[in-house]
Formats: sequence, structure tokens, C-alpha cells
Amino acid sequence: MADGAQPGSVGLVSTKTVRLFTTESPLMLELGGSLGPIDVAYETYGSLSPAADNAVFICHALTGDAHAAGFHERAKRPGWWDNLIGPGRPLDTNRFFVISANLIGGCQGSTGPSSTDPATGKAYGLHFPLLMMRDLVEVHRALVRHLGISRLVAALGGSLGGMQVLQWALDHPAEVANAIVVAASSRLTAQNIGFSAVARRAIMTDPNFADGAYAAGGVNPDTGLAIARMMAHITYLSEDALTEKFGRQPHPDRQHPGFGIDFAVESYLDHQGQVFLERFDALSYLYLTRVMDYFDPFAAPDALEAVTADPVKWLVLSFDTDWRFGTEHSRRIVRKLERAGQPVTFREIPSAWGHDSFLLPVEPYHATLRAYFDRALKEVRA
Repeated sequence: MADGAQPGSVGLVSTKTVRLFTTESPLMLELGGSLGPIDVAYETYGSLSPAADNAVFICHALTGDAHAAGFHERAKRPGWWDNLIGPGRPLDTNRFFVISANLIGGCQGSTGPSSTDPATGKAYGLHFPLLMMRDLVEVHRALVRHLGISRLVAALGGSLGGMQVLQWALDHPAEVANAIVVAASSRLTAQNIGFSAVARRAIMTDPNFADGAYAAGGVNPDTGLAIARMMAHITYLSEDALTEKFGRQPHPDRQHPGFGIDFAVESYLDHQGQVFLERFDALSYLYLTRVMDYFDPFAAPDALEAVTADPVKWLVLSFDTDWRFGTEHSRRIVRKLERAGQPVTFREIPSAWGHDSFLLPVEPYHATLRAYFDRALKEVRA
């Protein structure tokens, strides 16, 4: 197609920005204090029905953004979930109105630590407040209200996105008819926190980090951020996927053994780290990984009270080769919900691609989502 989109794509799209909170009417944060103004970048696909009863909200993962589908008119790239969203695709935009927003703390149009602090006229840097999952959700809720929607057919997210969906449905079940939690966790293990700790240390010990004020000096902690991405990327793929893709292939430019890029997998990871620098900010990586570390919604004694009184239908999905948020993470969520009498459907999906499977067109995964969305829309309109 002329615009670069593939058949079944929503086509050419643009990102909108809306101010949802102001200095005078800020977002009150869970850890205390407030944040305002808050701008949110978002995209929508499909048309909202006259009854506003066909909306699905997409919550993105750690390094995602608002551009989930179609072909961006400015960035000239397809959306990160383009294989899932579009006419005739599992999330069919001929029937659903799909909303995707860049979360706060991010760096792709929504207010985050690289945004200008109105009190100083400079980037917030490390003066940006620490966020919790509820803060991300409150901004999502404000956007949904801004769009004139009182109840979603579903909220859907993978990884960090799934955590947002879990928090949203637990706290505000009347707003979410169906909650779809994919490859996520309700509580990070010590191993997962450790991965993020090493990534943050790589960023913060980069000489260009400058105590978070690197923007003022016109530099970036590129080495640290690239290393953080390289390490994280290893955890997103299964061992079988890396073996199938690279094995022990030498890098074609290798001349003699040494400490450069000697193997093909090293070249791949180096490339992943370098391209990441073009689209992500180091401070956002710090702040959003910390949100994930502290997430533990079932820890509160009253965590299930709201959803027990007003049940939500749940779909929880895991992938059998995901070792970052393995199936046991999903089973823990399912057990907690079942004890509260929630109607839960759980599937472990076979896939060779590890944690990244939630972004890929894995046939049984897409078939499960297609069937679930078909039923969900019928039930909402029954």
C-alpha cells in the first residue's frame, strides 16, 4: 500500500495530545503530593458507537507508546500491536473503538521526567515525583472520561500493561466489563527486581547521567541506557528463540578472538541497544521500572472488596516459554481472583518466543483473543 500500511491495518494514523490535569487541578499522587499540568498523547482506531459501548483501552508495556496500530504519518512506522488491531483482526476496528495512550512517566508525548517543570522552566529530571500503578490508572481513567465513555468493553495489556489493567479492574470494576491480563505479574520476584536494579545502575553510573540533569548539559547517558536495554532484551526472549535465531554463529566481521563483537547474538543485542536510544529516555526507564517493582495490589487487606461486590470478567494469558513473567505469575493472579469468586478464564499459550510473544501474531494467542472479544461485545450489548 502507498502509505506503508499492510492489508488489514487501520492505515495512516496521527497522535493527539490532551491536557487532563492542570496546575490548579492536579493529579493527586498515591505517595503524596501532586502533579500538574499533565499532557497525555493518545491514538484512537475505529469509531465510537452512538451508545459509547464498544470501547477497548490498550495499556502498553514498559517501552511502548501511544502508537499501537496503523502506520504513523510522522514517525513512518507501524504500531507495536499492529498485528492485533485493525479491520478483521482479533481486535476488529470495524466493531471496536480502540484507545491507546502513552502513560505518564513516559517519553513519547505524555508528561514525564524529561518534560518541562513549570516551576523551574527546566526538565524535571529526578525532581519528577515517584509514581505508583494507581497514578498511571488515574490518568487513563481521566482520558476515558474525556472521550465520553463511562464503561469499557475491555481493558487489555501485556507485561506492565497487564499490571495497569489488573489495578484498574480491581479498583474500579464498574468501569471495566472485561479485564485481559497478558504475560503480567501481580508482584515481581526478587529476580525481576534484580534485573531492573542492574539496568538502573547501568544508567545512573553512566558519566553523562549527571544526577538526572543530563538534558541541561545537552548529553545523554547513552552507554548506560543501551546496556540496560541489551540486558532486558535477553529476558524477553526464550533460550530456544535465541538458539534458533543465532546459535553460536560468529559475527561475519570477526577476524580473531577478542573482546569485541565476536558472535552474531552480540551484534543483535548491540543493535537493539543502539536503536533504543532513538526513541526512549533514560529517566523514563528509571521511573517506570520502579513502578513495576512496587506493584503488589493484592497486599492490601481490602484489595478485592470492590471487585467482589461488582465482578469483572477476566482473561489471564501466559506463554509457556516466558521466563520473565512465567506462567506461575499468571496462576497467582488467577488464584487470587478465584478466591474472590471472580469469573476467570486462564490459558497458557504455547510459543517459542518467550515474553515477547504477547507482541507477536502467535496463532492460538490471537485466536483466543478474537473469540473472547466476540463474546465480550455480545454480552455488553445483550
